[in-house]
Amino acid sequence: MTAGKYLQIAFGVVVIAALIIVPMNFNRYGLFILSQWAVMTIAAMGLNLTLGYAGQVSLAQGAFVGIGAYSAAIMTSNGLPLIAALGVAIVLCFAIGWILGYPALRVQHHYLAFVTLAFSTLAFLVFRNEDWLTKGIYGISNIPRPDVFGFPTRRPLPFYYLCLGSLGLVSLAVWWLIRSPWGRAFVALRENPIRALSLGIDTRRYTLMAFAIGSALGGVAGTLYAPLTQYVDPVPFSLALSLDLLMMVIVGGAGFFFGPFLGAMIAVLLPEWLRFTQGYYLMIYAVAVILLLIYSPTGILGILDRFMAERRTKVASALRAVTKSKLETAP
Repeated sequence: MTAGKYLQIAFGVVVIAALIIVPMNFNRYGLFILSQWAVMTIAAMGLNLTLGYAGQVSLAQGAFVGIGAYSAAIMTSNGLPLIAALGVAIVLCFAIGWILGYPALRVQHHYLAFVTLAFSTLAFLVFRNEDWLTKGIYGISNIPRPDVFGFPTRRPLPFYYLCLGSLGLVSLAVWWLIRSPWGRAFVALRENPIRALSLGIDTRRYTLMAFAIGSALGGVAGTLYAPLTQYVDPVPFSLALSLDLLMMVIVGGAGFFFGPFLGAMIAVLLPEWLRFTQGYYLMIYAVAVILLLIYSPTGILGILDRFMAERRTKVASALRAVTKSKLETAP
């Protein structure tokens, strides 16, 4: 194992330790913001799988977060455990995502974006108008927080650890997925669908799987969102949430594993850090995002990737020059 790998592992251990230890000194609001970051990161990871790895544009991820949130709110308010709501949300979002993937077999790019936009609008109207199920604009309140292996998570810190642990499990699952044959098939589908088909990859099935799995992760995020806020109404699940998640993926770096982590940090934490500017914080936040995307359309991790590629090129050039000089001076 190289020194660079050891350095990466050490950095990862420090970050994980900081996420566990540092929040112990946070107040209720600080823990809420960190929990929201963990939840939005899970949703953004699902969209990154669909958009960043499989290359399928979706503006419906916010709707799937809403489906998961309402599933959790309705079921837990009626005495069912959160784990049951999680199972229902995953199955429901997976099935709807699979169906929503069928238009991707016929249309691409902005045409596909319009199809998913229509679904997002439809889901929002259902959340708002179907009072018998969602209680409409009045929403569902007093959503209970679960007990995990007998330990209550009603206080902010234990629930933050639940969100962080869920993020860790989802991250391991996605890490395995993108390094499996499925993940390589998703990348092939994004880069060149015709070549992928010629290599024997079932592009139809993998397109549907990309939508379904990404949508299911949105449902997982929604299942945590409901007990986090303990109140669910239609407003948070409008098109704005889907656009925010899309921005998280693009700003962090679409197609990079850690892109959603950084993107969610920018979208959730940066506005809070800029509140000292009072009424100007949203303007500063918007300008910062615009300048970033002008400088690096591939996001924050795109900058790092470009730097590493240039460094590898320089090292390779230096090695070639040394080898060439040795050959020229050899007897």
